[in-house]
Amino acid sequence: MGAVKVQEGQGHDATPFLPGRRAGLPGLRKAAARCHGCPLYQEATQTVFGEGDTDARVLLIGEQPGDQEDRQGRPFVGPAGKVLRRALVDAGIDPEQVYVTNAVKHFKFTVPERGKRRIHKAPTLREITACRPWLVAELRIVSPQVVVALGATAGKALFGPAFRVTEQRGALLPWPSLDDSGDEDGTGEADEGPSGLVATVHPSAVLRATDRAAVYDGLVDDLRLVADVLADGDGRARRGDGR
Repeated sequence: MGAVKVQEGQGHDATPFLPGRRAGLPGLRKAAARCHGCPLYQEATQTVFGEGDTDARVLLIGEQPGDQEDRQGRPFVGPAGKVLRRALVDAGIDPEQVYVTNAVKHFKFTVPERGKRRIHKAPTLREITACRPWLVAELRIVSPQVVVALGATAGKALFGPAFRVTEQRGALLPWPSLDDSGDEDGTGEADEGPSGLVATVHPSAVLRATDRAAVYDGLVDDLRLVADVLADGDGRARRGDGR
């Protein structure tokens, strides 16, 4: 298996595969397992849908499943997931009371020539946009108070290609207008739920960093802002560092 190739004439839109609006998370998960909304399904083992507390006040969005997630069919079960769980605890957030998902539901990878290990490959904006209807549907059902974008892909799924984690992390950002088709027109029901969005690095960045302690501390610091929002209860939060 190698890098995924887009077949001629194949669209990039998950919308036709979504169930009716009355479907809960189990219905969404079942429907997503059959999603062919972009070519990534062709080589991935399976769809990896979100999971966690269905009444969660915090919903965390990652990039895409990794190798272990693809094999197990669950999000954040690999090394990055362990980092995230520890960071949530250190920030004062119960990992059992959050909902975790990814902007893209299939593992995109490449296999080097003569190699066996599947190497992560970042999804394109087209693939992110194609998968966004699933994310919007999850947001509508869970209706969290705060959303956390873990990394650039998650931020771009919500704000578009201009999003930069380095410029927008560590602050409570206004919630963008999204509808169920992934278009931004201010009519989506998902807009009414979250008080805002906090952007931070993906936990895998900690694993790749030369100074892991510093990057991890930054992740925890950003997640503490989420804990502040939850404690305040009205979407206002304070930062002690002035950031």
